[in-house]
Amino acid sequence: MGWEGILAIGLVLGVLGFLALSRISPDLILMAALIILMVSGVLKPEEAFAGFANTGLMTIAALYIVAAGLRETGAIQCITRRLLGQPSSVRGAQFRMLLPTAALSAFLNNTTVVAMLIPAIQEWCQRLKIPPSKLLLPLSYTAILGGTCTLIGTSTNLVVNGLLQKSGHEGLGVFDISGVGLILLLAGGGFLLLFGNRLLPDSAGVAEGLDKVREYHVEMIVEDGALHGQSLSVAGLSNLGYGYLAELERADEVTQSPPGDFILQAGDRLSFIGAPRCAHELRSIQGLKPANEDIHKLGIVHFRRRLVEAVIGPEFPFLGMTLQECDFLGSYQAVVLSISRGGVDTLPDKGLNAHLQVGDTLLMEAGKEFAKQYSFRKDFLLVSALEDSSPPNFQKAQLALGVLAAMVVLSALEIIPILQAAWLAAGVMLVTRCLNAGLARRSIDFTVLTVVGASFALGESMDKTGAAQWIAESLMSGGHLTPLMALVMVYVMTSLFTEVITNNAAAVLMFPICSAVSEQMGVNFMPFAIAIMFAASASFMTPIGYQTNLMVYGPGGYRVMDYLKIGIPMNILAGCVSIPAILWFWPL
Repeated sequence: MGWEGILAIGLVLGVLGFLALSRISPDLILMAALIILMVSGVLKPEEAFAGFANTGLMTIAALYIVAAGLRETGAIQCITRRLLGQPSSVRGAQFRMLLPTAALSAFLNNTTVVAMLIPAIQEWCQRLKIPPSKLLLPLSYTAILGGTCTLIGTSTNLVVNGLLQKSGHEGLGVFDISGVGLILLLAGGGFLLLFGNRLLPDSAGVAEGLDKVREYHVEMIVEDGALHGQSLSVAGLSNLGYGYLAELERADEVTQSPPGDFILQAGDRLSFIGAPRCAHELRSIQGLKPANEDIHKLGIVHFRRRLVEAVIGPEFPFLGMTLQECDFLGSYQAVVLSISRGGVDTLPDKGLNAHLQVGDTLLMEAGKEFAKQYSFRKDFLLVSALEDSSPPNFQKAQLALGVLAAMVVLSALEIIPILQAAWLAAGVMLVTRCLNAGLARRSIDFTVLTVVGASFALGESMDKTGAAQWIAESLMSGGHLTPLMALVMVYVMTSLFTEVITNNAAAVLMFPICSAVSEQMGVNFMPFAIAIMFAASASFMTPIGYQTNLMVYGPGGYRVMDYLKIGIPMNILAGCVSIPAILWFWPL
């Protein structure tokens, strides 16, 4: 091994150190290493950037778009609301969360699934009066476990499969690793259900700032569809996260604070009291529509709409008039959902028939440009938009789910490869307007793609310079290392690496080492490759080990010790379950 190999090993150690100890963005660290390898001549430019053409990387990019289409159409909300329900205990809530999360993460990127479910779980915790710390870390762990059940469940699996194909091995099918993944999911899920409540803290998490200074009456009407014939509790309306149901009107008969077993009918008029977010929560429930019929005349597509609060100023042109007396929609291209004036009880007829005054706060649904357009005009004293408050386009939810199902079937039956199936699904999402091109571009996490693509250069340098071969020979120099011991060592090393660096980088760095070890021993390489997949995903001990762990850190109010307390036994359990299962399906 020459100076090139020494440089490659030094860069790997340097990257590990910077990723673990510095606050520099991972994509900058990996790109810096790539540039050093290219400038020094260790890798040619085409070799250094070859990782960005990897099929696994391109599949990950397509899956981000597919997941965005599911989110924008409300398909995810439909699934979670029906499956989560109203459990009466923490363990029951964890069990109800485990199944849909694992199922979604088996076919969608884990990071995307957790990002979509965190707000839903927070609202759910608020309704159930459960600390979010009891569910958010299990949410991350369940997504990790579910992602190991299929080839497309996590980017790590796709990356390793791309490396397998590049090295001349036959690629894996979508469900080839499902046997090991399901065994791991059952073991890990069982551990979380048995010991999660005891090991997880009672923390309220980061406050959402839901003060009750501004409360609104929000009126919704039950449509003839999803909610007709359901009880209030089953529909999720008796325990909202941001408000409560004050009364229900049916055929001029008003029921104050109806009980949870009250059966809904099409045409019921529901009056809710709550914070501004209550309106967004209600707009995200399929089967409800705002009582203000002007909402159907608002000529703005769903993904360009936002909830906006605006305080009426002295030059507002419709002072002293009611909403029915003025052409508010025609003048502002916005629909008023509710009016607040120093407390909800001071306005007649729940506010919508009140005579507008200076200082009244309007809760509106408008275009995303509304806040910028009217911030400096004197019609309103103050205008602010609620972030991430676009209403889902439920009309296309079934279409989006159908696209996802078709993608899975096409790739599972090997009609077309997963890369083509994923991009075909992404294209159909765009053509059918499940999302627009701008949202598709913004949904792709280019930081993750850069980290994955640049990490291939490090792996290539380890292989090309002989550094991987040298490490493999060093591991076997004692002469007492059996193939099983080597497999265990590979799993442990990968698992430790993934706790301090990204899971994809850990997999890419370990791949050439494992290839050299299996070649030296003359044994089947597949168990080592599968071990890399599962060990790189088995990151439970630290917040920085896996992106989803870091995503729930703030919302769950966790500390590092909370991860160690439950993550160490989870890591040990994952190793003890995965290695025998791998050897059962792929003997050495």
